[in-house]
Amino acid sequence: MLPKDPVILLSYVNTQLRDNYSSLDALSEGLDLSKEDLNEVIETLKKAGYEYLASQNKFV
Repeated sequence: MLPKDPVILLSYVNTQLRDNYSSLDALSEGLDLSKEDLNEVIETLKKAGYEYLASQNKFV
């Protein structure tokens, strides 16, 4: 289960991307997230002012 708080979600997702997954698709597959769930994560972080940078494999 993913954190609901955007700041905690950011920390969790970026840590997972840094330590375990090379992309958002790999994260989604590894955490068994549906495309809808992944889009919800992206939208939650976008609303909090964060954007995914594929070149850095993290939300900034």
